[in-house]
Amino acid sequence: MKSENFFTFSEYIKKDINILTPSMEDYLEMIYRLSKSSGFTRINDLASALNVQPPSATKMVQKLSKLELVNYEKYGAITLESEGKRIGASLLKRHEVIENFLKLIGVCNGILEETEKIEHTINPETLKCINNLLNYFNENFKALESFKNFSKI
Repeated sequence: MKSENFFTFSEYIKKDINILTPSMEDYLEMIYRLSKSSGFTRINDLASALNVQPPSATKMVQKLSKLELVNYEKYGAITLESEGKRIGASLLKRHEVIENFLKLIGVCNGILEETEKIEHTINPETLKCINNLLNYFNENFKALESFKNFSKI
């Protein structure tokens, strides 16, 4: 067995210095969701969707703007820069994979909350493996039925 060094949760998070904070990820994902159809969103819509006050949403959007992920002018529309679109799409995909996995394994209550907790800590390799498992079950109906029957025990 390979020897590994253990760290506290916060130390693992600190190791990846270039990551967005979980809050930044939530805002970027929601901006992506809200702007999919029209190409933009507004502070009030964003604040409402995330259940925060508009001044809080404004502060975060300004931070994302400094990172060149969104374009925002005071009292104007919020649009995603190309990197913001790429990351936003990836964040939404991550959310959907985790949510679908939780549904697959039979989680019925609190799926949104669990998804939110998991999505900010999961690493890309684990997410890819979960996505592969979901694809396997989507392509193998008998295996899916067998798993569902097994889970009822």
